[in-house]
Amino acid sequence: VTPAQYSTYPPSTDPVRSVPPPQPRLPQHVSFPGGMTPILLDTSNTVGHPSGPEYQLAVAEGIYYLQDDLHLATPPPHPSEHHTANPNPLATAPRPPTTGLKLSLSWMNPRRPPPMYNIATSGSTRSNLATSIIKESEKESRSSHETSSDGLAAHPANASTAKTPVFGEDNALLTPAIGKDSAKRKKPKTSIVKSNSSFISRVMPHEAMTKRIQEHTTDGLFVFANINRAFQWLDLSPNNESKAQHVIKILFTKAHMLCHDINAFTKGPNHLDIIMGASTADIMWFEAFSQKYARINKNAVINPSPIYQIKWLPGSENLFLAAHMDGTLIVYDKERDDAAFVPEETHPLVSHSKGSEKDHRPLLVKKSVNSRNQKSNPVASWKISNHRINDLAFSPDCRHLAVVTEDGFLHIIDYLNEQLTDIYPSYYGAFLCVCWSPDGKYILTGGQDDLASIWSLTERRLVARCPGHHSWVSSVAFDPWRCDDRNYRFGSVGEDRRLLLWDFNAAMLHRPKAVRLSISSHAAPLLRHRTESQATTRFRSDSNLTTTADSVDGEGMVEHPVESRTRTAELPPVMSKVIDEDPMSWLGFEEDYIITACAQGHIRLWARPQEATNSSQVELHS
Repeated sequence: VTPAQYSTYPPSTDPVRSVPPPQPRLPQHVSFPGGMTPILLDTSNTVGHPSGPEYQLAVAEGIYYLQDDLHLATPPPHPSEHHTANPNPLATAPRPPTTGLKLSLSWMNPRRPPPMYNIATSGSTRSNLATSIIKESEKESRSSHETSSDGLAAHPANASTAKTPVFGEDNALLTPAIGKDSAKRKKPKTSIVKSNSSFISRVMPHEAMTKRIQEHTTDGLFVFANINRAFQWLDLSPNNESKAQHVIKILFTKAHMLCHDINAFTKGPNHLDIIMGASTADIMWFEAFSQKYARINKNAVINPSPIYQIKWLPGSENLFLAAHMDGTLIVYDKERDDAAFVPEETHPLVSHSKGSEKDHRPLLVKKSVNSRNQKSNPVASWKISNHRINDLAFSPDCRHLAVVTEDGFLHIIDYLNEQLTDIYPSYYGAFLCVCWSPDGKYILTGGQDDLASIWSLTERRLVARCPGHHSWVSSVAFDPWRCDDRNYRFGSVGEDRRLLLWDFNAAMLHRPKAVRLSISSHAAPLLRHRTESQATTRFRSDSNLTTTADSVDGEGMVEHPVESRTRTAELPPVMSKVIDEDPMSWLGFEEDYIITACAQGHIRLWARPQEATNSSQVELHS
């Protein structure tokens, strides 16, 4: 009905209905040049405490309830940033990369270790580790419990009683010089608050930032979050009444921060080294307490591809690993200068094709960590795929690296020796996330096949597929507080907005009735014989790197076939529930909480049942 049509209606006796309705009150918008779509400004975080059955998770051990619902303000695009008014969902043109909301958690004081840390476990047969007890170091005063952006508890560099090797320790050129200042923690030199760089749009520290840091409780929780072009530092300590107020918020001009990680090795009461990877291929080293930063790979001088995942190397003060979207893994040193990179070794990389038996170079070492040219970044560079690297995770024993790619492969790398040992395919579609079990025996993946999959490192096989999601699985994580030497609890979230919890015990899994073959860890030769008989291609590395006793079994890389559903056990979830209004992007487990995050900026803290948090060891529901 238009305003002109009001006169055609007979007059009403109701004086209120005799006048046209008022014009709607539209929200204030930001105007952008070039006819871009106006976007509603949202500058303040909000926190709520909803209650009711829909905000509870019923599991065998009790009821988890939603304690805090924090909604982060999502910044609009920068005025200089190109913005598509109405993106076509079917368009094939490349879009700016985005990862939704990713978190890293940091407790300032050492926490009580999960039960799994106190259990004597046998070392991996592929790592030649002796039996060891996983526990926190008594000599490392700055060690503390952390959860990285992959949702898995970070392990101290010297978590095992056996000496854990450090990447590049055999190259004297990578050994820090010993001097009077060598014991001091080095920090970046440029103040981010006073910076006039065009890379940074705006920095918003809290007006009482220094006071908030000084009054921070010793058992408090710091949370770092990246979403679109914003990076926030939050204080989510249990007794903090201003959780919605950021400690500092950084807005970037055109760069979207896609990932970040906290260095557990250098972390201290007054020191936090954080590394961030951007859609512009820039890397930012940020020291949180001093608010100073430095840029690495500035102007994409080393690699122009966006950085989709980034991790500090275990036990290293300076080295970190960046996963570029062109399928390249690059090790950088935060204190070395950048220089134009010329590969030291050039060989064509043939794409993986499931079922293909063509020989190809499985891991192209463009620059080895043992190179004599270590004057500038990069320290090492490996080409692993022609497709995007979606996620990566280091094993708890700090000897293996699990990498998942857009072409649907899980790669297991002996990164200390720069050798690819195993390639596992997805059921179909891409792998999107990966993590390790606390004892390092199992690898957990999730992807576009709507499945969580469990892989055995020692048996070199797929253990079980876990159906239950109705869309892509975006994040997976183990719950170390509900794991022991036989039972495991893990969770997964996906784009179907669901959180699923699983209880896993290898002895209780049953293969389909069509297969009676039982495979255990001591039957690895039988497994390899069966795998080879099913047209699995075995490749030997043709690099000039010397194969050592630590590289799996000395028989080269194995590319495994897709396992049939008739041969693979299926594990049902113990809990499945829609927990958000938007697709999920992150999942993490803490001693007191399950923490979830969605792509639109919601952080939700689910408090554990009281009886579960008071016991040091919990018997799992079978």
